Amino acid sequence: MKKIAFIIFVILLTFTIQSQEKELKSIVNSATVFLNSAQVTRNKNVQLEKGTQVLKFVDLSPFIDKKSIQIQAKDLEIQAVSFQKNYIKESKKSSEQLLLENKLEVINNSINLENISLETAQEEIEFLKSNRSIKGNQTITVAALRETSKFYSSQIKASKTKELKIKNKRQKLLNEKTTVTKQLNDLTGKKRYASGEISIKVKSNTIKKVNLKLTYNISNVSWFPSYDVRVSDINSPLTLVYKANLKQNSKVDWKNVKLRFSSANPSNSTKAGKIIPYFLNYGSRPPYYGGTIDEVTGYVTDGNEPLPGANVIVKGTTIGTSTDFEGKYSIKIPENSKQLEFSYLGYKPMIKRITTNTINAIMQEDNTSLDEIVVVGYGRTKKKTIKSAKAKEYRMAVSKVSAVPTQEIIDQTSFSFEIIEPYTVKSSNKDFVVTMKVFNSNANYTYYSVPKIEENAFLLASISNWEQFNLLEGEANIYFENTFIGSSLIDPRTIKNSLPISLGMDKNVSVKRIKSKKFTTKQFISTKKEETRAWDIIIKNNKTQNIKIIVLDQIPISSNEEIKVTLGELFNGKLNKNNGEVKWEFILPSKAVKNIKLKYTVKYPKNRNLIID
Repeated sequence: MKKIAFIIFVILLTFTIQSQEKELKSIVNSATVFLNSAQVTRNKNVQLEKGTQVLKFVDLSPFIDKKSIQIQAKDLEIQAVSFQKNYIKESKKSSEQLLLENKLEVINNSINLENISLETAQEEIEFLKSNRSIKGNQTITVAALRETSKFYSSQIKASKTKELKIKNKRQKLLNEKTTVTKQLNDLTGKKRYASGEISIKVKSNTIKKVNLKLTYNISNVSWFPSYDVRVSDINSPLTLVYKANLKQNSKVDWKNVKLRFSSANPSNSTKAGKIIPYFLNYGSRPPYYGGTIDEVTGYVTDGNEPLPGANVIVKGTTIGTSTDFEGKYSIKIPENSKQLEFSYLGYKPMIKRITTNTINAIMQEDNTSLDEIVVVGYGRTKKKTIKSAKAKEYRMAVSKVSAVPTQEIIDQTSFSFEIIEPYTVKSSNKDFVVTMKVFNSNANYTYYSVPKIEENAFLLASISNWEQFNLLEGEANIYFENTFIGSSLIDPRTIKNSLPISLGMDKNVSVKRIKSKKFTTKQFISTKKEETRAWDIIIKNNKTQNIKIIVLDQIPISSNEEIKVTLGELFNGKLNKNNGEVKWEFILPSKAVKNIKLKYTVKYPKNRNLIID
């Protein structure tokens, strides 16, 4: 009897606890997106009973960082907080996902029907082939044989025509299936994820209504900056369009969310070359200008299929991009960067060294699952004090490119852009681009040419007072004279007073470097051997405006007392004796041509050999 009474007591207790657990459905009110995560805030008004009860926030992202969970409420004792994943209740599917899945199901059914039709047609052909021989002892007339042959030909032709039509229709369906599957993978990824839940055990002394503020960090949300640089001509200001590329794949849609982007972090080259010091000694060779890696392309796959929407980041920077439907990517590489970081939802992150212009990544599926994790804290919640940050405004001319209204928040160690208007961002693998700011800035335009490395002229824009724009390193699309030139890098990690932006090469400024045979000599004087090298550097300005241009070349630097290097005709050039760099800087009028001569002589013992460029 006592045993029965105890069982009834346990059942009643369980029922009581379950009845005191209240499910809370809420929406995301605001989100601060960091470079590789996001902080999400939800507010919910809740009617509380007197005593202890459990409040459960449901339909949350499964990618919540348990350590980041914060609950704020007035006059309420929070006894425990736990995060768990509900594997029975999976994340909700969007209407677009349901439409694609239904379409895929119809296509699969049609493919199955065509497979059956194809098998039937092939069996008909096999039947005709196996019964084409005439057997028996009866006499066959020529007319009967002709009729039989005609019948067989018409039937086999009809069957093969039918087979061909079925194969063509089946192939169209397979192509359509591939397209829909790629769209579905791009929207959702391949894996299905559980729904996240946060349970909060609270104690209230009275019956009352309270406002709960739930804040937590989530992964699989990130942003990286990119830019559009527009220059109509070298006499006009430079327009800089500052964009945020948002990826939101938390498995929860954000509807009318107050959005903030924070800098915090819980084909043709467009770069002119640099002169390498040329140290001259016995057995030494001239410096090698083999071309640095300034752009990497490749594919990201799982070993069998491409992974569209995978993130590719230059490690240690904010420079990033995403793969397309074919899993292909292309990314600019700043100087001294060594690694690329690959990430994709449901797969283990991968880091690869930058050793070549082509880097492919085969990602491994991550089968690690989040177990239920409980964080317990007793006592009353403390109100977190946050120092106010003064908003900084810039009254600058805005170009025709429009940006959303934003407010810049300057913190002690970071800055952020707060989007004034609420935004809706659905969970998917797609990038969502927000134009945050558009600046017009005066710039100094200078052409650079290092014809020893490459016979081209590169246009460089230098912006003063660039610190006010709060830029991060990122790729930039370059538009010069209303034409897309290519992509470059904006790297504000400089200690210079002006920020250089490469606008790429300009074919309207031609450069040639020709070795002069007349002055290239070799002769013996007493115990010395003397060799002379000379070049003609010809620059022509085919533009309608005058240009400022800097031309760089070099002479070798002797690292041995026996070797003497003497500079010949320099024509207003400047020699840097430390690295051997020779520099000419001048204004070249429109349609004008300038010929620069570089000449140097090397003297060394005649019984020794030198490799001289």
